[in-house]
Amino acid sequence: QVQLVESGGGLVQPGGSLRLSCAASGFAFSIYTMSWYRQALGKERELVASISSGGGSTKYADSAKGRFTISRDNAKMTVYLQMNSLKSEDTGVYYCARMSSASGTITYLGQGTQVTVSS
Repeated sequence: QVQLVESGGGLVQPGGSLRLSCAASGFAFSIYTMSWYRQALGKERELVASISSGGGSTKYADSAKGRFTISRDNAKMTVYLQMNSLKSEDTGVYYCARMSSASGTITYLGQGTQVTVSS
């Protein structure tokens, strides 16, 4: 069955860095666009970053540009999110998502990993 397992979250001070990983299994990972979403307490889930199936195209939310980098290793069936210069407003649960190339909608969502940015 399809599985997306996120890891790498935790507590970090403002200005710090974290690297999230999402290990995929149960589907043909290399043909799917993958994304990272986040949801802060009391807010709607929002797109943070996406990466095309081959890794050649990426897009970011304005809030993530210049600080976050999404990447993937199709051989390892893993997608990453390197987060630098973290701010308190980056706090939330970060989810890995498999996307539909046709509609751009989420077709599968992981369980999430908590990121807390606080001093």
